[in-house]
Amino acid sequence: MSASREKKSRQEQSSAGWTDPKTAREAQQRKEEKRSSILYGVIAVVFVLVAITVIVWKSNIIQKTATAATIDGQKYTAAEVTFHYQNAYRNFINNYYAYLSYGVLSLNTSASLSDQTMSEGDVTMLNLEPDAVGQTWKDYFTNQALEQMAAVQSVLKTAEDEGFQYPASVQESYDSNMQSLHDNAAASGVSADRYLQANLGSIMTEKVYGQRLMATLQYEAYANAKQDSLIYSDAELEDAYKADRSIYDQVDYEYVTVSGTADPATDDEGNAVEPSEEETAAAMNAAKTKAEEILAAYRSGQSLESLSDPDNGVTYTHSETASYSATPVLEWAFDDARREGDTDVIESSSSYTVALFHSKSRAEYNTVDVRHVLIQPETTTLSSEDEGYQADVDAKRADARAKAEELYAQWQAGEATEDSFAQLARDNSSDGNAAEGGIYTEVYQGQMVPTFNDWCFDASRKPGDTGIVETDYGYHIMYFVGQNEPYWKIQVRDDLTNADMDEWYKTFTENHTIETNDSGMKYVG
Repeated sequence: MSASREKKSRQEQSSAGWTDPKTAREAQQRKEEKRSSILYGVIAVVFVLVAITVIVWKSNIIQKTATAATIDGQKYTAAEVTFHYQNAYRNFINNYYAYLSYGVLSLNTSASLSDQTMSEGDVTMLNLEPDAVGQTWKDYFTNQALEQMAAVQSVLKTAEDEGFQYPASVQESYDSNMQSLHDNAAASGVSADRYLQANLGSIMTEKVYGQRLMATLQYEAYANAKQDSLIYSDAELEDAYKADRSIYDQVDYEYVTVSGTADPATDDEGNAVEPSEEETAAAMNAAKTKAEEILAAYRSGQSLESLSDPDNGVTYTHSETASYSATPVLEWAFDDARREGDTDVIESSSSYTVALFHSKSRAEYNTVDVRHVLIQPETTTLSSEDEGYQADVDAKRADARAKAEELYAQWQAGEATEDSFAQLARDNSSDGNAAEGGIYTEVYQGQMVPTFNDWCFDASRKPGDTGIVETDYGYHIMYFVGQNEPYWKIQVRDDLTNADMDEWYKTFTENHTIETNDSGMKYVG
């Protein structure tokens, strides 16, 4: 997957409900984020309008120009380090938003990062070395920033030595970002410097921001060129698949789970009481007995679904494309000894499961390429408790649909080509990939929200098909480009590419002499 496609995938999370079905690969994905999303956080800030009511501005000449770090002899000011510090921080918040929301990671974004330390759980989740436990979150992001800077510096030196020619898109992207910065600053009634200071800290300036932005855009261009040069033969893809099939295979199986959790109890004062070991053991024994009865009933001719009893803790599930994870039931299902029709009772920590195996296979279906134009309804200014709230929401959705239908009709009345559709997206789509003509390539089943997904994977779908699809996010004018390679091939190629690019990234981050200067570093953040 190219760096630009990874960026677009992240942007689609907010516009089309992205979910990743391969949770077993999350550790690898977390490693890749450090390398592949180097630009996302800080660049994104210029697209966000902030309400700036009071700005206390000082020249901060000393703070801005104080040397904070030296990398292989090249000095960097506190403001330059801050650019990458903020980038690392914002990337992290973007990538780990769900983990932060549910408390899986300990970082509190409302408190000082200097006063918060990383727990064992944080270190495990982020795939860090054990000695990172107890490190402050500020030190973590500072280290990320310095590593980022070392990579950018060494990559640009290599590009210069090789005479690498940067594509025109680098300057175009720079100009677009800087124009957005000025537009947003003007909309907030402040200068570009003050807008940046409100977003990235009091020592940031437009000059520093622009210089570091150009450097990171050039870094990305060189990295993309390297990544695009990686080509793998069908034989290499097949060998990589066979080397670790469980990562890419999926199973079709049914199961009934019988809860082995003891019934809740209360004391004389009505307080909840933890069940005793004897009560827990009795509940598990009862669950095992029930599971064995269900298995016997199934073998006598009844269906598993008919044997469920949700009201009494006996639930049924049929998963046709389950991915591997290290749970007792899936360990059983992914065992190479499994054959169609195999059944068993499997113990978990708090339940017993009656499992029926159907098949195991890799995802042979073809992914698809599709363009879309997202027309989002305006946001209502009313509270959900206000009278007329739903009517206002419905009216705004109706307006969005009318606009989508009008644009669709205009396109149909014109050239009605893929190129003209791409231009329609550039001019009108509110999705993050508008600049790329609304294109999504190698879309896999389940990647997008259901109605979007169902339209893409309709069995009758053919190149050039168009239409309008409604989702919770608005109305999508669709253009079906065509089928792409099988999903399993794309999965394997992405993993090989990421592994090779991680090795490439290491060559630019290792063996650097990085020195920090406390008198300058104290202004970073």
